[in-house]
Amino acid sequence: MIPQTFPKASLLEDRAEIDLGLARVLESGWYILGPEVEAFEAEFARYCGVAHGVGAANGTDAIELALRALGIGPGDVVATPSHTAVATVAALFAAGARPLWIDIDPASYLLDLDHLEAQVAAFRQGSGGDRLKAVVAVHLYGAMVSPEGLLAVCQRHGLLLVEDCAQAHGALWNGQRAGSFGDASAFSFYPTKNLGALGDGGMVVTADAAVAERAAFLRQYGWKERYVSFEVGINSRLDPMQAAILRVFLKRLDERNEKRRALADLYSRNLADVSEVVLPVTPAQGTAVYHQYVIRVPDRNALADFLKAHGVGTAVHYPVPVHRQPAYLDFARDADLPHTDAVAGHILSLPMYPQLSPDDATRVTDLVKAFFSRSP
Repeated sequence: MIPQTFPKASLLEDRAEIDLGLARVLESGWYILGPEVEAFEAEFARYCGVAHGVGAANGTDAIELALRALGIGPGDVVATPSHTAVATVAALFAAGARPLWIDIDPASYLLDLDHLEAQVAAFRQGSGGDRLKAVVAVHLYGAMVSPEGLLAVCQRHGLLLVEDCAQAHGALWNGQRAGSFGDASAFSFYPTKNLGALGDGGMVVTADAAVAERAAFLRQYGWKERYVSFEVGINSRLDPMQAAILRVFLKRLDERNEKRRALADLYSRNLADVSEVVLPVTPAQGTAVYHQYVIRVPDRNALADFLKAHGVGTAVHYPVPVHRQPAYLDFARDADLPHTDAVAGHILSLPMYPQLSPDDATRVTDLVKAFFSRSP
């Protein structure tokens, strides 16, 4: 069986060093926050090219903390795509804000900057337009939305920018890391991510010391001093054992991202002549890290069933746009997102993880070609 993803593979490669890190935490006697978390916060912030990192319990909390640290709260509106993990929007609601839905570019599946500009301008002209405060831009599948384009829209309309980098650890735009462009940025360390823990975890990164300070006390009940809450906060702390694991995996992140790129190149070369398969497109200025390799095909479910029958796992990221999900229908009555709706029934994520062998990746593409070459 070729799984769609296999996070245990990184553990198997780095087991000895991970065991040393876990032993270090156990011997330290410090099991909540503490020096291991502080060390990883500093190392990951430096990797991203910013000054500050604030660990959180998960990526959803990291988005909420980023928004709240920037002053986004109840009554505010935040522009964001619907073609994303529901966590993006759940975090926005947790902060008390509401979404302004933005469509995607049908080629890259990333937030459409022209639609963003149009939606922001129209909302600002309407009643209550001053409630629109920020953009949460999702760098999806390992590729980045143009930071120049995002910043241009934000500057024209006086908006804050939060980068959702949950799928973009190590991605680059003109040589600059994802997470270094926004007023604050959020990462997830869910096990399947490019930089994944062996449990949950997240982080806010920012160049702004005041934003980092506020995120740090919001993550722990709003404490500025122990047991005294100066603001209503949450309980969202990165575990030191996960921090120790992530410090090991961070050392190999670039190497493993290169392996993902090589696999993506193999997929694209092998499937280039299959007319039924629409291959992923990466913006020219970006260096993608292929958290997922997503194709678009006429009959997604039939192909997935065929691959499963031949021992290949697939996944769909994501089958139901957030604005179409039952929990959010009341907030999407006027949403008009034709590209988001159109791709949802046709996208399929092929196996993608750095330990996937070229031979297995070739077997995947051979099977895809076999599926489309069958007689009607």
